[in-house]
Amino acid sequence: MRAIILEQVDRLLAANSGAPALRRLEAGEWPEDLWEALEGLGLPLLLVPEDLGGIGLGWADAAAVWQVIGRYAAPAPVAECMLANGFAAAAGIEPRGGFTTFGLRAPFGRFAAQVLLEPAPGRIALHAPGTHTPGANIGREPRDDITPGALLAEGALPNSHGPRALRLGHALLRAALIAGAVQHALTLAVDWANTRKQFGRALGKFQAIQQQLAVVASEAAAVSVAVASAAQAVDAGGLEGAAFEIACAKIIAGEAAQTTAATVHQVFAAIGITEDHELHHTTRRLWSWRDEGGSERAWAAEIGRAVLAQGGAALWPNITARDIP
Repeated sequence: MRAIILEQVDRLLAANSGAPALRRLEAGEWPEDLWEALEGLGLPLLLVPEDLGGIGLGWADAAAVWQVIGRYAAPAPVAECMLANGFAAAAGIEPRGGFTTFGLRAPFGRFAAQVLLEPAPGRIALHAPGTHTPGANIGREPRDDITPGALLAEGALPNSHGPRALRLGHALLRAALIAGAVQHALTLAVDWANTRKQFGRALGKFQAIQQQLAVVASEAAAVSVAVASAAQAVDAGGLEGAAFEIACAKIIAGEAAQTTAATVHQVFAAIGITEDHELHHTTRRLWSWRDEGGSERAWAAEIGRAVLAQGGAALWPNITARDIP
């Protein structure tokens, strides 16, 4: 099922993304046709159980889809909707039609049919959209300050989600999107290095360029593995049980975003930041997603506090016992 969905999503986004589509999105235009096609695939309901009308797949499946979405610089906020609908369903709230976002600084809040909030640890509330103040992140994606409207539904999350469920889910989402975007930036840079000539040779023939691209390739592999491991840990033990793996994935993703963006822009030189070029749409999102869902510094501090609380003698046994079957 995952392979089928990934193929369909990849094909759909390949036909509906690229610099022109992203420029329209960043200008505030809702991608109506693409959204209808994504809804037709059932993608917003991927994490929703079948008895609530969804597809009923797991977090590892969702993370794999999010990486594909990240590769195309997220030309529609379907990943955010998947996460919000998944939390609503986990709290026993039947998903509603249209775009669902989350948080008081809501991704694409101006387009939301409903907004998911966390009024207290372990509880989820679904609100009608109220007023909003338009905003944007560095990637020029809408990030709107929301004043929620009427309460539509409320419920409790399962104990396995823990008291910081939405933050953990958001961190995993951003890490997965970064993993996809890093891979796409690498693909663009390799293609450019193989076609652009300097001093009569392709850039990719110079050892310095090869070394730079090898560093990005290692970052792409590391963040992809970290995200997959974290998502599998969520499926095995819930969000709270996978907090360590999610924190590690977000830290690795943040570091990969920084290294990748700096390196690929060096490979492309000035052309990569021109408005008509595709590259900056990806790297601006890397910079934005790096901080959203918690920066690497914030998650490293959480890991450090947890390690100190357990004591040094517990560190190695705790790490080696976290094998995921």
